[in-house]
Amino acid sequence: MNKKEIAAYFDKQAPGWDAHMVTDDAKLRRILDAAGVRPRVTVLDVACGTGVLFPYYLARDAARVIGVDISAEMARIAAAKLHDPRVEVLCADIETLPVHLRCDCAVVYNAFPHFEDPARLIGSLARWVKPGGRLTVAHGMSLAALHRHHAGRAEHVSREMLSPEALAALMAPWFAVDTALADEGIYLVSGQRRA
Repeated sequence: MNKKEIAAYFDKQAPGWDAHMVTDDAKLRRILDAAGVRPRVTVLDVACGTGVLFPYYLARDAARVIGVDISAEMARIAAAKLHDPRVEVLCADIETLPVHLRCDCAVVYNAFPHFEDPARLIGSLARWVKPGGRLTVAHGMSLAALHRHHAGRAEHVSREMLSPEALAALMAPWFAVDTALADEGIYLVSGQRRA
């Protein structure tokens, strides 16, 4: 698995992405509550794809949303969706992108298995999150469903998802994890940035 393959895979998927996207408002409320998305926050949407979560952040009156995706097509579609001055979309590798604004919330939604080195990603994201801010990794499906999903056509651009406990342990040097669960319909790990 390498970053060029991942970008190329998602460039191909981008045109039909939204047609296959299933959103569950109850799950997203739970995720965004855990993430601390509320009025006046700055949100970093990591691997934002086509900007599926942008309307949800704005509905909660986020002050600013920075969406970052390594796929040029995903970023292009995301940027074209909303013409809102609060939203900025960058086509970049979040692991090497220089921090230009510390954020209150960083959210990795439905994307974590597509990062080759989880520890490196967490370390990179820790640079972006303000002390007291939150990092949240979430999926709108169970851990078992995630394993089945990524064993199919996306196998060459993903790795097996960590258990919530293993991810919480990786986050622990930077984040005080207060939510780590995987139940029948959701995977959610979230924690507050240590000072």
